[in-house]
Amino acid sequence: MDQIESLIFLLGAAALLAQLARVLKVPYPIFLVLGGLALGFAPGLPTVEIPPEVIFVVFLPPLLNSAGFFSSPLDLHAHLRAISLLAVGLVLATIFAVAAVAHFVVGLSWPVAFVLGAILSPTDPIAAEAIFRRLGVPERVGTVVGGESLINDGTGLVAFRVAVGVAAGSTAFSWADAGLNFLLVAGGGILVGLVMVFTVMPLWNRLKDASIQITLSVLIPYGIYILAEDFLHVSGILAVVTYGLAQGWRAPRLFADASTRIQAQAFWGVLIFVLEAMLFILLGQQLPSILDKDNLGEYTVPQILFYAALVYVVVLGARLAFFFTVPFLHPVFDRLFRSRYLRGTWREYLMMSWSGMRGAVSLAAALTVPLNTVDGTPLEGRDLVLFITFAVILATLVLQGLTLPFLIRALGFREDGDAGRISELRARLSGARSALNRLDRLCAQTGLSPERERGMREYYEDRIARYEAGIEAGGMTEEYAQSSANWRGWRRDLIEAERSAIIRMRNVGEISPETMRRIERDLDLEESRIGG
Repeated sequence: MDQIESLIFLLGAAALLAQLARVLKVPYPIFLVLGGLALGFAPGLPTVEIPPEVIFVVFLPPLLNSAGFFSSPLDLHAHLRAISLLAVGLVLATIFAVAAVAHFVVGLSWPVAFVLGAILSPTDPIAAEAIFRRLGVPERVGTVVGGESLINDGTGLVAFRVAVGVAAGSTAFSWADAGLNFLLVAGGGILVGLVMVFTVMPLWNRLKDASIQITLSVLIPYGIYILAEDFLHVSGILAVVTYGLAQGWRAPRLFADASTRIQAQAFWGVLIFVLEAMLFILLGQQLPSILDKDNLGEYTVPQILFYAALVYVVVLGARLAFFFTVPFLHPVFDRLFRSRYLRGTWREYLMMSWSGMRGAVSLAAALTVPLNTVDGTPLEGRDLVLFITFAVILATLVLQGLTLPFLIRALGFREDGDAGRISELRARLSGARSALNRLDRLCAQTGLSPERERGMREYYEDRIARYEAGIEAGGMTEEYAQSSANWRGWRRDLIEAERSAIIRMRNVGEISPETMRRIERDLDLEESRIGG
């Protein structure tokens, strides 16, 4: 079975595993990693080696762009202090803590120890966010954890570049040079993203074809990443995230029309699922190939398992220690920055600490560690770094990922659906009232017939009445929920009657299949607006 056939097989396996994860109510990234691990050890099944550049170039740009697209710049700005402390301060603290243990206990040289620390410093948000969406957590927690993961990839990989250069002997370490390089690479990445925002965004209004817009929405993040990394040698991750944030903010006016927006959302939903599914199942497959290299000869199995467990404890301990010390310095930061930041609770700190899972970025970084130094000698400790990295990824994803839902429930967090529902109803009410006011002006300007005016007015007045009833009920009360469910059921029955009628007309040849599909598309869009 060649590589293409193997990828097709793994994609099918990923889809089945993701469906099984939904049935068992387990976050699908965890299930995919375990499934990939099982497939990797199964005899006769294909094992696909991951070239590191595939993860960085093929997988990361669209995933990062999507993460930025669905993030709120206002929310990120509101929690900028906390996110910055985590994305920079916690990353550096993790690097030094892991490096110290790796040097003094594991026996790695200082440069290689710092390489391991940099590899394990960034978090992966996908599994945590999947759990957050399903169980419901305070919005602030989701914003801080998601914002941290958007930025700390860039921070960790910049530190990784410096550490690898020193370990391979291509550069000499200097605190001043390392700090300056960090600022130039990270700041340069953000600058590239901003320049592309002001360069690319104005061109969107000139594009009217949906297929072209959607295609470019995928290709542009790749172009930004390659431009930043390969040509300007700055952080492609931060460049793509910066562009994604701006694209998401301007999206309501970015695409040509409503139809294009709907198509783009559907396309990106499938693309992100496929990339995430393949990424995690490929990640799970790597352990057998790592062990097959048989370069861990000087270490016994109990030794490498002990080292991996120890590094995992250090990674988790550094995060717990950071969350239960640094946030209590906010009064000092308040006086320093002359601003006040809302304090979190110990329950939120504990949940955010337990949400720090590692993922594909760490594995990709480990795989890019060079085999040899610049003088041709083997880089001592590389394979041990690879094994420890995979073991920590597996432990954080499986152990923390599987127990995070129980921790959320034990801490007493519950989904605050009423607050979000009321906020949504108020927004819908504001939109319906605005439409009704616009209808008055349109009638005066265009002379709309009284019958059509009455029909449209009744439509919006009915929506306003339903929204006001929901707000007055204080959220999703049993009575309001039953009333809304009845209304949705009636609308679906009526739309199904329309759909059955046009299918019958297609079947007897009264209309063409193309005509049926056009009408069916309108009915599908109308039904999709009804909700669950």
